[in-house]
Order: sequence, then C-alpha cells, then structure tokens
Amino acid sequence: MHSKESVAADKTVRCPGCAGASVYTAANPYRPFCSQRCKSIDLGAWASENYRLPEPAQPDQDTLPGSR
Repeated sequence: MHSKESVAADKTVRCPGCAGASVYTAANPYRPFCSQRCKSIDLGAWASENYRLPEPAQPDQDTLPGSR
C-alpha cells in the first residue's frame, strides 16, 4: 500500500507548455511545467497578452426590447 507521500512523488502530469511529461513534486521547481524554458515561454505569452478571455457577445439590435 502506498503512503500519500509516495503517491504524490510518483505523479506525472502533462506540461502545459510542450505537452511532455512533467513530474509534479516539490523537487520540480517549475511545476506544472517540465522546465524553466516552458515556464518562461508561458510567462512571456501572458506578458504579451496572448492569453485573453473572449469578449461577451453583443446582443443583436433587432432583438432588444423597444428597438422596433
């Protein structure tokens, strides 16, 4: 039977940067990323505003009450 610590030590996740395997433990200072490179690329994308929430869709003027 595994203890909680040994199960956590074995956890591998998909790196959000390159989709490769990334060990998700305290021993990996870049987690959930696999490397400093992937972490830096992701940070650069945020800083460049490449990640944005979509704008809410504007209602059609024809469907607004009182538009006729």
